[in-house]
Amino acid sequence: MTAAFRIRRQIGIDAGHRIRLHGSKCRHLHGHRYTIEAVCEAEQLAATGEQAGMVLDFAFLKDEMMREIDSPCDHGFIAELADVELLALFTPPDQDRAGFTQALKESVVSNGFASTTQTALGSKLYVIDVPPTAENLARHWFERLAPRVAARSEGRARLTRMVVWETPNCAAEWPV
Repeated sequence: MTAAFRIRRQIGIDAGHRIRLHGSKCRHLHGHRYTIEAVCEAEQLAATGEQAGMVLDFAFLKDEMMREIDSPCDHGFIAELADVELLALFTPPDQDRAGFTQALKESVVSNGFASTTQTALGSKLYVIDVPPTAENLARHWFERLAPRVAARSEGRARLTRMVVWETPNCAAEWPV
C-alpha cells in the first residue's frame, strides 16, 4: 500500500436513461438520482500557493465535476449511441433522423461523447458509445475527470476512483 493523502467529493444529478437490451424493467425509459463520488490521491500535499496543505482544493474538484458531469448530464437523458429508436425520439422535427444520428456519432467518435440541447422539445441529451449503466458511467466520467484533476493540481494529484450510486443501495466503481 502506498502512503498517500486521499480526498473525496460527491455531487448529485438527476438523469434519465434506459438499458435497451436489458431483459427486465430497466429497458424502459426511467431516471435516477445519481450520487457521483470522485476520489483523489497525492503522495505530497501542495507546499505553497492557494492549495498549500491540500491534495486538491475541494472547490476545484467540485468545479471540474460540475463542468464534466453536472452541466452536460443533470436533468437530461443519457443514451447509448446504438439506441437508434431512442435517439429518434430526440431528433428535432426539422432535421433528418439519419443526419441527427450521424452528427451525434461524429461527436462521440471525436470527443468520447455527444452533448446537445438541439433536440425535440429542447431536452438535454448526452450520448456515449456504450450502454449507460452505472459501471459504464463510472468509467466514462473517470476518463473525463482524470485529466482535469491532474491539471487543477499541477500534476500533484490523481483521480483514483469514481463511484456512481444509481440508487441508495446500488453503486459501481471504476477502477477497482
